[in-house]
Amino acid sequence: MTAPRRPQDNGSFVSDARHELAGMLQDGLDHPSTRPVLVWGAMGAVAGAMLPFVSIGLGLAAGAGYKFYKRVRPD
Repeated sequence: MTAPRRPQDNGSFVSDARHELAGMLQDGLDHPSTRPVLVWGAMGAVAGAMLPFVSIGLGLAAGAGYKFYKRVRPD
């Protein structure tokens, strides 16, 4: 059974992530996942700037990566 929030879910994380990323790249800011991923990336960058031994880039990647993962696998 597929979840209504993920109509293209076929059970493979790599395939689902690829499909989601392709949609984000194709639709830009009109895609429902783009803005949350960018916001979480920005929050991660701010947190990375405040924490010692963590860079802005690492915070950006961690924040965006976490939200992207939660968009692909919300459970």
